[in-house]
Amino acid sequence: MSTETLPLLLARGAAEYPQRQAVVEPDASLTYAELAKQSAARAAALVAAGVNRGHRVALQRPNGVDWVIDACAVMRTGAVLVPLSTLLKPAELQAQLAVAGVRHLLAAPAFRGRRYREEFAAVDQSALPSLRNVWWTDTALAPAGTRAQDVATALEQRVAPADDMVVIFTSGSSGAPKGVIHTHGGAIRANAAGLAVRCIHAGTRLYLPMPLFWAGGFAAGLLSALNAGATLLTEAEPEPGHTLAFLARAGVTLFRGWPDQAAALAAHPDFAGTDLSSLAPGSLDAVLPAALRGSPGSRANLFGMTESFGPYCGYPLDRDMPGDKWGSCGQPFEGMRVRIVDPGTSAPLPVGATGAIHIGGRNILRGICGREREEIFTADGWYDTGDLGMLDADGFLYYRGRADDMIRISGATVYPAEVEAALQELPGVARACVVALALEGGIVLGAAVLPEAPGALAVAQLEKSARERLSAFKIPTRWLLLDSLAQLPRSATGKLDKVRLQSLILSASREQDPSRPARDDS
Repeated sequence: MSTETLPLLLARGAAEYPQRQAVVEPDASLTYAELAKQSAARAAALVAAGVNRGHRVALQRPNGVDWVIDACAVMRTGAVLVPLSTLLKPAELQAQLAVAGVRHLLAAPAFRGRRYREEFAAVDQSALPSLRNVWWTDTALAPAGTRAQDVATALEQRVAPADDMVVIFTSGSSGAPKGVIHTHGGAIRANAAGLAVRCIHAGTRLYLPMPLFWAGGFAAGLLSALNAGATLLTEAEPEPGHTLAFLARAGVTLFRGWPDQAAALAAHPDFAGTDLSSLAPGSLDAVLPAALRGSPGSRANLFGMTESFGPYCGYPLDRDMPGDKWGSCGQPFEGMRVRIVDPGTSAPLPVGATGAIHIGGRNILRGICGREREEIFTADGWYDTGDLGMLDADGFLYYRGRADDMIRISGATVYPAEVEAALQELPGVARACVVALALEGGIVLGAAVLPEAPGALAVAQLEKSARERLSAFKIPTRWLLLDSLAQLPRSATGKLDKVRLQSLILSASREQDPSRPARDDS
């Protein structure tokens, strides 16, 4: 049976493994049978309240069982889900509702000290001509009558792989967020193509400490679980101590996410005493015992983006790549086409050359809200990712950074991603982020570094070690030593905020050397 629509995924789960848990939060859980039943009831209630096929329905609430029920209910009616960040301020919320043409908003009244119902008063509703309804989750929608139930069932039966399923907002490290449109078929196929590489199988108990409103949580988390028949473990407010206890109780088998998140867990005092023996290879190294980890640098760096509905390139995460492929992102997944072209002319480049990464195939985004197709795709149908990379003769992809990050120092080309990778291989370094800094004397590199242990590194030591691995023009000249990963500034879409990071690094460098002017001419 084809499962290239969300309703079919839910039907398969309810029929084939009804008592398996679909989603688990610290205080609640749902089996596949319960998810199918409860999302069908919620779908009928939404239809009774005015939701119809093709309507865009925004969802703004914390991670949890209810988020999953609401999201599945929206998608099974043939309406288009628009997950919204709980971090959005009123002006940002207004912009995203307008860009996506949202017709109905379903939102939590409050979360983490924010009072969204009161904040919504600051939204200019005259700027939202499409918006018809705002429903708060503490006020239940009226139960659906027989007529609405019949209509909801009929709508579900009409959902096709080509229908729009979700609009996910994203942005780069700077710039306005954009609403990326994915169809049922494209999203589900793209996700399924990488399941084996990501070690997600039937029965996997997957923890992903990311919000479900981001592609990382929605695609790599929820859709992965539904696609594979796995169990998603999720939390509204991850906190290392609480998370460790939750994962032990829930029998987690796979921990994915950002390496930062696993490192924060491993650094918690309770980590050593928590039984996480259920974790399998393929989980992030920081939470695995040494015997299950790969050699440093041997595992693929999964590579993808919202426009590809998550990772589109990788290598099985439970095994080392061939020695000559270390440092690569692995190979493109089935159904994904990748080419390397000249950034200026889009002319294809030979094997081994670095250029712009274009992606194609039927599993990538259908479009972007408010943009013509000609603004999004090349004349021959490819999508310019804005990334730079190189494909070797065996089809392994090497990431070289963002096109807008590529800089020239002393006449030579420098890719911040390359410098980050080298710094993270230095003894005592847990994480490094590198950015370009525009100073009066020209462009220099700045680096924010998190030591593996507090106070374990000094700037002079970092500079000395970096010179043993990097050419002189690639050595950062401005440094920020971090106390925790929480100091790394992020945008509302979870990306590193490079503009704010640049300011932090410059401030730190002036504190380290007060004689250094704000506008350096060195």
